Amino acid sequence: MIIFKGKEKGIIHTRDITLDDIRAVFFPRDFEEKYNYLGCVPCQKSAIFEVMEPLVIFMDYKAKPKWCPRWVLRFLQLFGNDNSIVRVRNRRLSNLKRKLTKGIQLTDYKTKWYEYDLRISVYGTKQMQDLADAIEHKFYSDGYRKSLADQIKELDPDTKYNSGYSTDSLKNELARLVPF
Repeated sequence: MIIFKGKEKGIIHTRDITLDDIRAVFFPRDFEEKYNYLGCVPCQKSAIFEVMEPLVIFMDYKAKPKWCPRWVLRFLQLFGNDNSIVRVRNRRLSNLKRKLTKGIQLTDYKTKWYEYDLRISVYGTKQMQDLADAIEHKFYSDGYRKSLADQIKELDPDTKYNSGYSTDSLKNELARLVPF
């Protein structure tokens, strides 16, 4: 059920605001709805959720003023930014939300070349950027070790090597099994 109709003016389009959008502001069902005012928050069904959850909670801790309830920030995100990181529905509400959250935002996260090559884009403090970098590095190294262990297991099913070994020892074992 549409509560507020979106507007179209030239190339600028705003989305329709439905009753479900209003419900999500006051009664969020899941992690994504609860923290959507921070930007691109991963849903709980994604594989990346477990590694991104600490970053989102830390960003919420730093971004949310102690005196301001979270529903206010979600309301400002919906009516100020159309629940988007690029669109602006109402400039004053958008600026108020950005001022309250100190400009902290999770702009994007994606896997690039491999399923374990995670990239995180954050607007925030150096501490948040360092945490995002650490998460990227850990996600990559764990995924790369698992990939090497799977390749070794394919070539030698009786191997003792698994993803718990260091990257160097896995590379050496793989080189031993597949001479170039």
